[in-house]
Amino acid sequence: MRDGFVKVAAGTPDIKVADCIFNREQIVKNIREMEAQGAKIMVFPELCLTGYTCSDLFWQEQLLTSAVDQLLILKKETANTEGLIFVGLPYEHGGKLYNAAAVLHRGKILGMIPKSYLPNYNEFYEERHFYPGSFEKQETLIGGERVPFHTNILFTCNQMPRLIVAGEICEDLWAPVPPSTDHALAGATVLVNLSASDEMTGKDTYRRKLVSGQSARLISAYIYATAGDGESTTDLVFGGQNMIAENGVLLAEAKRFVNQNIYADIDINRLVSERRRNTTYPAADAEEYEIVPFDLDMTETKLTRFFDPKPFVPSGKSDREKRCDEILMMQAMGLKKRLLHTNCKSAVIGLSGGLDSTLALLVTARAFDLAGISREHILAVTMPCFGTTDRTYNNACTLAKCIGAQLKEVRIQEAVRLHFRDIGQDEENHDVTYENSQARERTQILMDLANQSGGMVIGTGDLSELALGWATYNGDHMSMYAVNTSVPKTLVRHLVQYYADTCNDKKLEEILLDVLDTPVSPELLPPKDGEISQKTEDLVGPYELHDFFLYYMLRVGYPPKKIFRVAKEAFRGEYDDETILKWLKKFYWRFFSQQFKRSCLPDGPKVGSVAVSPRGDLRMPSDACVRIWIRELEEL
Repeated sequence: MRDGFVKVAAGTPDIKVADCIFNREQIVKNIREMEAQGAKIMVFPELCLTGYTCSDLFWQEQLLTSAVDQLLILKKETANTEGLIFVGLPYEHGGKLYNAAAVLHRGKILGMIPKSYLPNYNEFYEERHFYPGSFEKQETLIGGERVPFHTNILFTCNQMPRLIVAGEICEDLWAPVPPSTDHALAGATVLVNLSASDEMTGKDTYRRKLVSGQSARLISAYIYATAGDGESTTDLVFGGQNMIAENGVLLAEAKRFVNQNIYADIDINRLVSERRRNTTYPAADAEEYEIVPFDLDMTETKLTRFFDPKPFVPSGKSDREKRCDEILMMQAMGLKKRLLHTNCKSAVIGLSGGLDSTLALLVTARAFDLAGISREHILAVTMPCFGTTDRTYNNACTLAKCIGAQLKEVRIQEAVRLHFRDIGQDEENHDVTYENSQARERTQILMDLANQSGGMVIGTGDLSELALGWATYNGDHMSMYAVNTSVPKTLVRHLVQYYADTCNDKKLEEILLDVLDTPVSPELLPPKDGEISQKTEDLVGPYELHDFFLYYMLRVGYPPKKIFRVAKEAFRGEYDDETILKWLKKFYWRFFSQQFKRSCLPDGPKVGSVAVSPRGDLRMPSDACVRIWIRELEEL
């Protein structure tokens, strides 16, 4: 449970209709498996102690008495079970019969939650047998103990105060305003649903949307357990489509028509962080709720959830193609608007033969097509200097021709050497002045060419470089419109790859593939034997690690220790712990120290959930201290 992770489970036991003894035995069997898996919250289907399909047998005293008897036996059999257990049964209270959920914990019944909305249409006729539950605070006497009996109960963990659990039953979720909405607004972070939703063709898709959608709207975890094989098939079939969702993401789903338990690690702290930053999510108000505390041992949750090592990159071929095309279009539409607004007919791009400038050129070409401007008005400028290799130079020249842009070559060695003489810089001293002088000379040329042509300079730098400050201030850091500003390096690669795969131009494809195969480098130091001598990732670390760190820091709000923990899971077998920690420290140091470059960024379109524009997503003082973040990492 460290770092806010809690393992939860949803299970469908084998049952026999109206055989409460058999059903209780099967529920216990499932509980033992869930215990072994470390689950702290266990949810079973609606009316699972009797079966949902008992129909008029719900009027039989024997069935109702047996259900309560078996619940009390189940309570004893789980006296040493740490988890919070939700079990459905018919329950009589105040002379009325309710479809209810009993909440068990360490040999006690903590509460009984009645169903609010009773379906009485099509194949459902619950109003024939049951009475709707109330939110008004009541108690019921069961097994000699008084327990809460109403809908508005919050089960709160003493050891983990952010773990607040509330329940609803089946149709409650399908109502226009589900009880879970009020539960979440009262502070519940985990919502459970005991269900008996029968199968029809296509209903699984709708049900999945309901569960994931409700978890997204409420920024919560949602555990859904539903009836399956064993229910009566007189008129219906039940599929056992158990699901666990977190803030719109389906973490686990059972295979239909096979009774099974499913598990997931939900991240309570992430949910709380997301609610905190969402200003339209109201403050919790539990005034009308009864708070029922429970205890859990603070054991280590063995993580089984998947942490994508490339969180910015779409997975799956079809999804990748759709997302890549969408991102390219967003970049191009941003630039198109700026071109038309400024009545600009020309664009100037510094083309290095590297990934970022290649993507910027591809985006600019698409923007010109959308604006109805000939690509001949794109001026691609290659500016060879001390570190330029034949490979990148030739790729830049060929790429410009394939795209249909004008190509202009400006060799800057002489101008840079003159500058060195002016400022007293030794050309043999390959320090930061040596490198940045080249970058700033290139930017000056691009800006002046844009003035000559009445055009604008298109920025090429990406999100990863901005996060690390890997850009020359007022050099490649500056432009008139920055199309890659919210595209991380790992995604840049996939966008260029997508373009290569879909361009239907063999020559262009070959060039793009070679660009992808070229080591990432600013090429500011002289080559060695004609090959690139300065590889960016040798200096600042692997971009796939930094993009991972960036996502979990800015988008998810994880602290350093938690980022380190999940990075070890995501990159297991690729990077050892020492390497991950080394670059994570480097990331934090550079992120804080380089904010001044991000504070004066050019305009550029946001295309994803993470961006660092000072006008949009990141408002951060340039002189903020990184001490407490680094200190946390030093303690590892």
